[in-house]
Amino acid sequence: MSPVLVASDLDRTLIYSAAALALTMPDMRAPRLLCVEVHESKPLSYMTEAAAGLLTGLGDRAVFVPATTRTRKQYQRINLPGPTPKYAVCANGGHLLVDGVSDPDWHAGVLARLADECAPLAEVRAHLEAAADPAWVRKHRVAEDLFVYLVVERELLPEEWVKELAEWAEQRGWTVSLQGRKVYAVPGPLTKGAAVREVARRTGAGLTLAAGDSLLDADLLLAADRGWHPGHGELADSGWTAPGTGALPERGVLAGERILREFLKAAREFRQGQVRPGEPRDTVEGSAERSGPWGRD
Repeated sequence: MSPVLVASDLDRTLIYSAAALALTMPDMRAPRLLCVEVHESKPLSYMTEAAAGLLTGLGDRAVFVPATTRTRKQYQRINLPGPTPKYAVCANGGHLLVDGVSDPDWHAGVLARLADECAPLAEVRAHLEAAADPAWVRKHRVAEDLFVYLVVERELLPEEWVKELAEWAEQRGWTVSLQGRKVYAVPGPLTKGAAVREVARRTGAGLTLAAGDSLLDADLLLAADRGWHPGHGELADSGWTAPGTGALPERGVLAGERILREFLKAAREFRQGQVRPGEPRDTVEGSAERSGPWGRD
């Protein structure tokens, strides 16, 4: 039987910082947590112990592909439970890792598309440097020489500024996404979905499942046969919908646990012949060098 491919965003989808856990229940009912990322000797990201068990089980039943906007270095800090993924998508699709090594042909193809289809990185970087207010910008970052992002003081960030930036970027073939304390500007052709479709081709996947929370995950969900997004994040806040994509009610770290349960259920149904690609599906309802201020990741 053809394998099931499961591609999932990581931050605020499967793993969560302390600030994003959303532990709204009484303390005595809070789930036990497993730390899956340490940075500079400090715990940084978590999932529930139950989610860790589910992810381990998923690794035995599907080809699990982390699909993240993180750089390769940032991704390598994460220590997920279960089998080490053979494939991983980093830098929002800019790098396709195979056994931990970036596929050079894939990366070269990405660079060619960016050169042909959107404004250059330098133009967008210069615009952000000029337009962003130092009163609320804490860091400027260039990620893998592919895209840029700002680390901001969210409470001081003008909402209108983000909208204006998105309009400016769209005219140049770029996409803007606000995720927590980060404002991303990413080339339109740089997508997780394209990389995941390539993994599906290589593995001969018979069913592709996906999950994500941000606007940068929309193309990932559209590339899948079935998908889910949590009750938090840009997709939930904007009311984004698509055929075959379920909107889950859970928010915070419990959403990650629910997403993994949905993955396992769908994979099991596929193996039992109950779900086939292309069939109507129910959605879940109610359920390098520095330049100016820029650092490089």
